[in-house]
Amino acid sequence: MSSTVQMGKASLAFHEPVYIQSAASIVGKKEGEGPLKHCFDMISEDPRFGTDTWENAESTLQKETAILAIGKAGLKPSDIRMAFAGDLLAQTIASSFGIAEIGIPFYGLYGACSTIGESLSLGAMSVAAGYGSHILCAASSHFATAEKEFRFPLGYGNQRPLSATWTVTGSGACVLGDKPPLSGDFPNASPLRHENGCAVITAVTTGTVIDFGFRDSLNMGGCMAPAASDTISRHLTDFRRQPSYYDAIITGDLGRVGQRILFDLLGEKDISISSRHYDCGLLIFDNDAQDTHSGGSGCGCAAAVLAAFILPRIVSGQWKKVLFVPTGAMLSKVSFNEGESVPGIAHGIVIEHVQLS
Repeated sequence: MSSTVQMGKASLAFHEPVYIQSAASIVGKKEGEGPLKHCFDMISEDPRFGTDTWENAESTLQKETAILAIGKAGLKPSDIRMAFAGDLLAQTIASSFGIAEIGIPFYGLYGACSTIGESLSLGAMSVAAGYGSHILCAASSHFATAEKEFRFPLGYGNQRPLSATWTVTGSGACVLGDKPPLSGDFPNASPLRHENGCAVITAVTTGTVIDFGFRDSLNMGGCMAPAASDTISRHLTDFRRQPSYYDAIITGDLGRVGQRILFDLLGEKDISISSRHYDCGLLIFDNDAQDTHSGGSGCGCAAAVLAAFILPRIVSGQWKKVLFVPTGAMLSKVSFNEGESVPGIAHGIVIEHVQLS
């Protein structure tokens, strides 16, 4: 019998759960001053992470987060069968230069800010299919590299509209496997096993690229909300579920603007998630005190919040079932400069609490 079953048009359910064996998060100073400051594994005061360029800083950030996640699982890099990782930079150089130094077979991904969802989806499929007992999934972003890549040099000092989000300097990484997390007192032991409870991935819904014709790259919440709406509604249809099935439905980085649009779009389909909706971009910053306008964004936003905040709540049993929906705006500096619209994508990951015997 296959280890997976196709559900509807875009989803897969796993007969055997895929275990999240460990998770790690490292963020920058601004993120470390936000509401989740006590949740992250490490907070760096140095935005360059001991390097001489912003790009090298992000590579170092992602590499160190990946190494930390591997160690928290009680593993060595040589134990990892393959890695799925990505970032916002052209040719995903933060990931390829960072993960390459660890010596793990590597697939570089680009899903914009939804990359951790793409990574977890492919990692879970690989574990379920028997292609590896330990799969590393990671994503990162850096405020300075993103501004340099997509907008303006930092020294330009451009004014940001209220619809703009603040790219998170951060990285999140998870190790997926076919066995539960280890329990024990080894160094940096993962907290992802609590009183014999742990977190598992039970299903995924692959996103579709949705283009509503938005051309404002400084309103990425508006660009991504239609994709989030499509994935959430498609997921509920594929599994014949109501939003109440989940304790929380968590999007990646729609921010204040995108959240309002998402509620309106789902409302047109008679779907209401407002009572259980969270957004990683609204969780990671205090938007009023930290002047992030619409909220946080970037590959590292959903990845770091997942590792630091969401998974511990699932492991403890505070949340039993979560639909995690990282969102991405699929633009490049070339497409934007040529006047193209900004399509969005969102991937759905079902993460559940299980009690081990």
